[in-house]
This record gives sequence, C-alpha cells and structure tokens, in this order.
Amino acid sequence: MSRIDETMEFIPVRIAVLTVSDTRSLDDDRSGQTLVDRIEGAGHVVAARMIIKDERNEIADQLRVWVADPEIDVVISTGGTGLTGRDVTVEAHRDVYEKEIEAFGTVFTIISMEKIGTSAVQSRATGGVAGGTYLFALPGSPGACKDAWDGILEKQFDYRHRPCNFVEIMPRLDEHLRRK
Repeated sequence: MSRIDETMEFIPVRIAVLTVSDTRSLDDDRSGQTLVDRIEGAGHVVAARMIIKDERNEIADQLRVWVADPEIDVVISTGGTGLTGRDVTVEAHRDVYEKEIEAFGTVFTIISMEKIGTSAVQSRATGGVAGGTYLFALPGSPGACKDAWDGILEKQFDYRHRPCNFVEIMPRLDEHLRRK
C-alpha cells in the first residue's frame, strides 16, 4: 500500500494552473483557486496562473509556452474537458503530449465514481508528458479539482511517496530529447 517515507526530504514542485473558460475571471475562478490552495497547502509553488478561452490552438500554445519554461515542472488545467462543442481542452492537451498517462483518466474516473456515480463517464480528465513537463487536464468544478489533487496528484507530487511517484522520475522525462 502507498505511504509517505518521513525519513526523506520533501521536494517542492513548481506548478502552473490554467483555467479554461469563456466566462471566468480570477475573482470568480473557484476551480483554479481550489488548485492554488491545495498546491500551496501541500508545500509546492504556484509558478504561474492564467485564465484562457476555450480555443484549442490558444490552449495548446499556452501549454507549449509553459512546457518550454524551465521554471515550470507541471501544468494543471481545469475546465473544458466535457462533451460539448466548446470543450476542447483534452484535444489541446493531446496536441502537446509526447506521451499520455492513460491510467490517470482511469484512476480519476474510479475516484469520481465514488462521489458522483455514473456521471463520472462524462469526464475526460487526462494526463501526459511533454518536454519533461507533466500536463493534466481536470474538469472545471471545484469538486473535481479536489478529487484529482487529494486522490492522485498530491501523492504523486510528493517525493516521499512510496512505492513510487512522479517527482523521482522527473529528471528522466526528457531523456529521449537529450540522446544523440
């Protein structure tokens, strides 16, 4: 079973938060604020925060900007993961991914099922890696952000988490780009 090895030192991760919405501002962005509060509460750094419209190319372009930024280790977006025509965040993420973390969506669905039952099938939460940066797309509700952070991401971004975690493999995420 998973556990935290208290003999190891905590390593803070630098995380950017991207809210995808045609209507939200920083004043009423409850999902983005939920993530910020949890990220900081866990001891990590909010390296950037932005709200962007539901436009596939604009979302993908911003993800690429943050992937190229050496001061950002992780990007978590919230919003635009549903089934309607304006929901293009998942497609934008997949435009950027070098590798998809397929199990992230599966585990998120399992956690969501415990809270919202079969309505969890409407979520298209996804995760992946590009340029040595982790990217995650979460639904645009505070509850979904809490579930993803509390149930998955908080543990995986804690270097002390055993038997394994995302932080310990970060130095090797872009090794294929460094090979000759």
